[in-house]
Amino acid sequence: MGKVEVINHPLIQHKLTIIRDKSTGTKDFREVVNEIARLLAYEVSREMPLEDVEIETPLVKSVQKQLAGKKVVIVPILRAGLGMVDGMLDLIPAAKVGHVGMYRDHETMEPVEYFIKMPSDLAERQMLVVDPMLATGGSAVAAIDAIKKRGASNIKFVCLVAAPEGVKVLREAHPDVDIITASLDERLNEKGYILPGLGDAGDRLYGTM
Repeated sequence: MGKVEVINHPLIQHKLTIIRDKSTGTKDFREVVNEIARLLAYEVSREMPLEDVEIETPLVKSVQKQLAGKKVVIVPILRAGLGMVDGMLDLIPAAKVGHVGMYRDHETMEPVEYFIKMPSDLAERQMLVVDPMLATGGSAVAAIDAIKKRGASNIKFVCLVAAPEGVKVLREAHPDVDIITASLDERLNEKGYILPGLGDAGDRLYGTM
């Protein structure tokens, strides 16, 4: 069973307050989202396996540690998920990037898929599906459906804020997927937005309000 982990690091919580504030402009919002994504990548990578490797320091030969195991693929759910990619790549620069295009139909609240592009051999890779918000859970479930159909099995979902309703939906649909979030918020409102939340992350990232 996948776990739900809330990262309560003081720096993450401080930066989350900045992006929740409606007075934070597009430039600052974008920069802070990337900073939080970088810190989340640090936490997500904590369990990555290591292997021994022999190197030469300037003084002696020495056996040290390096990352081993599955190569990482960061998969932003377009468009808001793109705002988290650069911060994660800062910490995991060798990661590949796949893309899943989803938007939520505001009439039905259901996700609509419009674009999928992935690296090859997904079964051999650790997938980090990223989106600033886990609200109704529909887009996350559909995105994970899409990459599982293409062979992925080792998947974590990483977000900034999550609603309990979205967590429940994602866990029921994909019980093997870990959910890592900076905050588990109170609830969804009648329009499917997270409360207290941070508004529409895509609009705030790209100034399209």
